[in-house]
Amino acid sequence: MSPAWTRDVQPGHALPTFEPPPVSRLALALYCGASGDHNPVHVDIDFARAAGLDDVFAHGMLSMAWLGHALTGWVPQQSIREYRVRFAAITRIGERVRCRGEVVEVRDRNGERQARVTVRAHSLAGEVKLDGDAWIALAPQSDQSLESK
Repeated sequence: MSPAWTRDVQPGHALPTFEPPPVSRLALALYCGASGDHNPVHVDIDFARAAGLDDVFAHGMLSMAWLGHALTGWVPQQSIREYRVRFAAITRIGERVRCRGEVVEVRDRNGERQARVTVRAHSLAGEVKLDGDAWIALAPQSDQSLESK
């Protein structure tokens, strides 16, 4: 059977908040190596300034990964059916980002019980960095058939 919490999830349920450390130059350099995204605007201050920016800034996909971490802090990765975001603002060196989510819908979808979760990453000052949503499987299809008997 599925875990009991999957039967109890309802709209309004808040996911645990995830708040990574402030963005640092080291974190950006490490992310470049891990992701293979070596765009100099994220690590080379001279390049960033030549492009008209004050400083380097975080990769949008790093912020998306943090938001994904908030999801996997709530459910196993294999329960995520869809995950999409809209990039809204850059994340600067030294900024802290808070990642949150909330269940907005629970229904049968694609043959299984799923929850639609809105997700958002924002600075502590309230600037939205990413907005999105995810569809999460709440119980395997075989568990649903057992529960309905």
